[in-house]
Amino acid sequence: MRKELYKAIIQRLQRIIATADGYAYIEPDEEMPDHAECAIKHIDLWNHNVEFIEQEENWERPAVFVEFCPIHWNAIQNGVEYRAEPTVNLHVVTDWQGSSAAASEFREASLKVFDLLEEIHKALTCMQGETFVELDLVESSTNHNHEEIIENMETYQCVAVKSL
Repeated sequence: MRKELYKAIIQRLQRIIATADGYAYIEPDEEMPDHAECAIKHIDLWNHNVEFIEQEENWERPAVFVEFCPIHWNAIQNGVEYRAEPTVNLHVVTDWQGSSAAASEFREASLKVFDLLEEIHKALTCMQGETFVELDLVESSTNHNHEEIIENMETYQCVAVKSL
């Protein structure tokens, strides 16, 4: 389930493109525009990447790190079928663009990250696969505790099935 969900998330995130006025999500059944540039520059599994940013290999931003929270499985039929409602945290890491104060000249650039979060939501909401259904947003938080970056965490939940 985790492998399928991770790959599905990556495929959808890679369909978010940078546009002249922000971002756009291109549906999987639509043709990607010529010269489209993926808005998200780096996608990987979460490994406390932001906490050790000076020690990490350099990765371009915006970046998204996928964190699987502990999964509590419920046996539907012992040894045969299990169900769970796992949560997945997306750590969306962007460069700090400057003050977002009302009079700041950097305001629009610094708030652009929220447009990216909206496109991520469009890309992932209600996504499903063979081992999961109904992926949807359940929580959002913004972490400003880093000097040159901002980390937004978008928490998604789905219904998962594991069968033997």
